Amino acid sequence: MTTASFEGIIPILITPFDSKGRIDADSLKSLVEFNIKAGVHGLGLAIGSEIFKLTEAERAELLRLVVEAVAGRVPVIMNTSANGTDLSIHYARQAKDCGADALMMFPPSFMPVGADGTLDHFAALAEACDLPVILQDVPQGPIPPALAKAIALRAPQVVAIKVETLPTVPQVAAMAAHVGRCLTVIGGAAGSYMIEEYRRGARGTMPFCSQPEDFLAVWHHLEAGDEAAARARLDSRIMAINRLGAQEGDLFYHLHKQILKRRGIIAHSFVRSPTVTVSKTTQAEIDALLEMF
Repeated sequence: MTTASFEGIIPILITPFDSKGRIDADSLKSLVEFNIKAGVHGLGLAIGSEIFKLTEAERAELLRLVVEAVAGRVPVIMNTSANGTDLSIHYARQAKDCGADALMMFPPSFMPVGADGTLDHFAALAEACDLPVILQDVPQGPIPPALAKAIALRAPQVVAIKVETLPTVPQVAAMAAHVGRCLTVIGGAAGSYMIEEYRRGARGTMPFCSQPEDFLAVWHHLEAGDEAAARARLDSRIMAINRLGAQEGDLFYHLHKQILKRRGIIAHSFVRSPTVTVSKTTQAEIDALLEMF
């Protein structure tokens, strides 16, 4: 797999649950098909998939179901982040055994270990598992450009970095300037700034999976040099959803699952606990946005 495999629109799948909170395999297959038919360039399982609420067995089950449904049509990326190196290696090997094409991970964040510790962590991971790795730069575990380059030089399996430390726009610019020749730079933060990030060297984004056609339209307009059309699509179809999703805690899970249910892609909008309580006012705001679909 080349770094080109990590360009474009790579949605992070939500995990569909049934009314009792169990993984809904049929809805998951429907969700995969919905995104692949839209034309996405890859699919990911990560924090947006509630993987931190899954048991060990469920993590493996979820990934196997996605890999089976994708059937090699696009790369499948699994987040294997953990606060311990051995545990992250375990997750990485599990992901490979389940059929993942690549891994994504952010640095240990519960107890930060500094640049040297982070470098050693990723070097050990790369030595233990030969799948391509996407670094994830997040507010609780930032990866400055110099550290990203050091990791890439020491661990050749590291081929890309997803930038999510806020504000993402200057972070993407600095990252692309420093490591753009050795790593593909990918935007995050729900794609809200994908136009500004694209201008500064980002070669894709990893948004939520409820409206892939809209993110793909923005991407194709950018690639064609039509920024005005990209802006019009982003502002009219994406930004109101992103603003509401960022309003409180993990409200975005409720929002995107309700959109997918409204669109007939998944059967239930169940979010595992703990989660925010959706107030009547917020639900009314969600209902208003659902009229878009």
